[in-house]
Amino acid sequence: MSKKEEKPPAPPAEKKEEIEEVKVEKVEKPEKTKKAEKKKKEEKGVFTLYKVQDDKVTRLRPVCERCGPGYFMGDHGNRYTCGHCGFTRYKSEEK
Repeated sequence: MSKKEEKPPAPPAEKKEEIEEVKVEKVEKPEKTKKAEKKKKEEKGVFTLYKVQDDKVTRLRPVCERCGPGYFMGDHGNRYTCGHCGFTRYKSEEK
């Protein structure tokens, strides 16, 4: 036969008759520094596709050869790409 070890009973919970008062001290926060000003965002939309000079409107980007007028090609550094049909035209390297 095996003997089971018994744990001693837990001591009874002590009554908390007195509650200690805790003083909360206000901590001063460091002064806030001004945030850096945000850069103004570039204009988007139709304003970046056209330029108005002397009552004449000029297009700033080329028009897609496949899709026709109204479909501008996106400028991607060394090439122009149509977002509608995917046509790509590489820029000529002139120095």
